[in-house]
Amino acid sequence: MVIAGFLLQPGSSESASLTLNEKEYFETQGLNILVFSNWYNGLFGDSKISGVEVIHHGNRMATNGDIRLSATPEQWDPIPEFISRKVNEKEQSIEAFLRYPDYNFSYSVKATPVENGVEISVNVPKAVPAALVGKAGFNMEFLPATYFEASFLADGNPGHFPIYPTGKKEIIGSVEPEALASGKHLVLAPEDTKRRISIRSNESTLNLYDGRGKAQNGWFVVRGLLPKNKTGEVLKWAITASIQENWLRQPVIGHSQVGYLPSQQKNAVIELDENTPALAEAKLLQVQPDGSKTVVLSEKPQPWGSYTRYQYATFDFSSVTTPGLYQLQYDDTVTASFPIGDSVYKSAWHPTLDHYFPVQMDHMLINEAYRVWHGASHLDDALQAPLNHEHFDLYAQGPTTDTPYQPGEHIPGLNVGGWYDAGDYDIRTQTQYATVSTLVAAWEEFALTRDTTLVDYERQYVDIHVPDGKPDILQQIEHGTLALVGQFDAVGHAIPGIIVPDISQYTHLGDGLTMTDNLIYQSAMKETEADGVNSGKFDDRWAFTSKSTPLNYGSIAALVAASRALADYNPQLAERSFTTAEKAWDEEAAKQPDIFNHGNTTGGRLEPEKLKAAVELLITTKENKYKQAVAELLPEIEQHFGENAILAVRALPLMDKEYRNRVKAAAGAYKQELDVIAQQTPYGVLITEGGWAGNGTVLQMAVNQYYLHKAFPEMFSTQSIYRALDYIYGTHPDSDISFVSNVGTESKKVAYGMNRADYSFISGAIVPGVLILKPDLPENKEDWPFMWGENEYVINLGATYIFTVNAAQALANQH
Repeated sequence: MVIAGFLLQPGSSESASLTLNEKEYFETQGLNILVFSNWYNGLFGDSKISGVEVIHHGNRMATNGDIRLSATPEQWDPIPEFISRKVNEKEQSIEAFLRYPDYNFSYSVKATPVENGVEISVNVPKAVPAALVGKAGFNMEFLPATYFEASFLADGNPGHFPIYPTGKKEIIGSVEPEALASGKHLVLAPEDTKRRISIRSNESTLNLYDGRGKAQNGWFVVRGLLPKNKTGEVLKWAITASIQENWLRQPVIGHSQVGYLPSQQKNAVIELDENTPALAEAKLLQVQPDGSKTVVLSEKPQPWGSYTRYQYATFDFSSVTTPGLYQLQYDDTVTASFPIGDSVYKSAWHPTLDHYFPVQMDHMLINEAYRVWHGASHLDDALQAPLNHEHFDLYAQGPTTDTPYQPGEHIPGLNVGGWYDAGDYDIRTQTQYATVSTLVAAWEEFALTRDTTLVDYERQYVDIHVPDGKPDILQQIEHGTLALVGQFDAVGHAIPGIIVPDISQYTHLGDGLTMTDNLIYQSAMKETEADGVNSGKFDDRWAFTSKSTPLNYGSIAALVAASRALADYNPQLAERSFTTAEKAWDEEAAKQPDIFNHGNTTGGRLEPEKLKAAVELLITTKENKYKQAVAELLPEIEQHFGENAILAVRALPLMDKEYRNRVKAAAGAYKQELDVIAQQTPYGVLITEGGWAGNGTVLQMAVNQYYLHKAFPEMFSTQSIYRALDYIYGTHPDSDISFVSNVGTESKKVAYGMNRADYSFISGAIVPGVLILKPDLPENKEDWPFMWGENEYVINLGATYIFTVNAAQALANQH
């Protein structure tokens, strides 16, 4: 009986007081509570990174502790306006001041430490406006994946968290959601010390909701309504958590899940809890055919220091060059196996070209064996977008259409080519031309003739794993080019893009074909009327068509590049592409630039976009006027060398000695910048800290250095390219998984693609990676796909990845 009693104990926990640390959040070992260290992403609405947040035993499991106007807010529902944040070290408190200006409603959220947690109070100088009574409440959102297969207690009444939602969804103004539980004391996961959170309310009832009933990316929400006719302190919660005694985060041994070339530097980065005592031994184990393991290297790793909230050490095993299968061990942590060998990169790019690119192809039916990924969607593209309209996802239409078409009129010729931009279904032109340009560069540099995919435009049909005798990369270049040429043919210039008009379509998950009826919308027809070509159903995508000279230049560059790649493969399209681009260049040269700028859909800065076009035209034609254009942009190259390095180097053979000397000097200064960057983190790459994680930057800088190494081998080594791939493949903060799905021993399996509602992945796709949440948390959720800044696939990243892997393999073959 004594033994049984022992086994039933919930786990060792301790009492602790949180203190306000120098990074301005509450902290004790095993528990951190942030109060408005982060703010909602204004570009894309609620990104689940704001308000009061709980990091419990290393896992950010709660967020968005704030006043919201519904029980289960969606991404684009109203958020408050942030005014200020006051940190009182003496009082050990943090208070954030906010307001909903449309309702003239101001409030503050204040947190002070209590044992094992914080006390949250909401204060209002004026009573809740009548329009918000019964609507304004303090919400706290809990990550569903953290609480799957766990229970809860509400005033002692038990229940369990569902893996999948049931019941009514909230429809604001008409349907209230059903609460999973109600009470004044709610305990989440009472059976598990690692996940147990307790919330006590002073007066208001706590209601627990499942936000996934409204939207698949919803969280579990604990909510307490604000009372009416009351000022001052109107709500008080005590949020506490169980804390495992002497808790330490398990070490993470960052390493390449794909493996290493024998000749490259091999450096594992060990990420350790800040309270970890003296360093243990690190070991490299070789796995033998009989399953036994031989220690081939063992030594204390080298301390690196602190970065974000962790301490780091490095283990250099470059001296091991014998091909074979290996594992890394630090203390009790052992990694998955990985190879050392000459061919580790040989097939690492295949899933991206074989699978991810075909799956993203718009206007085509995509088949894979017994599975159809999606039908031939959006064959009704596209309607002219309305004037002076600011849309979601950073699209906007200016005061004129800049086309022959009236708002709402069908623009023919836009229903061909292009890729779904990301985890959604728009065609963002800036992404399209970047992808085409990079694929052309990969074709010209590496002559990738791989063929595993059938593309049949006559039948609008693609079959994955079925060769058709044509290089797949040329078929993908063709597909992107068709979309770009189609824009110029339709309206005479590049357009920002094509996207659905309604938010309910934008949030669509599943087969893109089911978003529309593929029939051209006619306003004169009834909604249920159709004749096989037209219909009265308003479901067609909008084309945003405002002129942008930078956007035109970016498209010109891609079309010129494509004309070279397609010259033998599709001569007619190659000729159309070049003629279209040359005419557009001449038209831009004869007028003042059109600078319509909105979000990230209207092209980059004017000068680098013009440089792209000038360099591609120079390489293709060798004409002096393009050489002169590049020379005139030399100050731009020098001032922003990192952004323009590839173009600068590719133009070198066609430029004069002065140009070469100035580019070389700029490259030398850039090399010094890179050397500083390499020392700023233990990973030796630039880790960005914006709202979108930095894998794209890591890969783009690797491509930069490939071209720079070719031009100036005495200045730029190849190791930085391998280091970038090591980062993508697992040598990064937070975990050691490969960020390329289905590439490497352990890779990204839960991501933000069109199948994210199934918690699944698309083979060969690359996610943004580790997001550095302010002030110090590296995060990439592998159990929750809906964090787009960490997990959303984007098509242009796939092209950059294909180039980088082949660059690494090509350099390896030279040695």
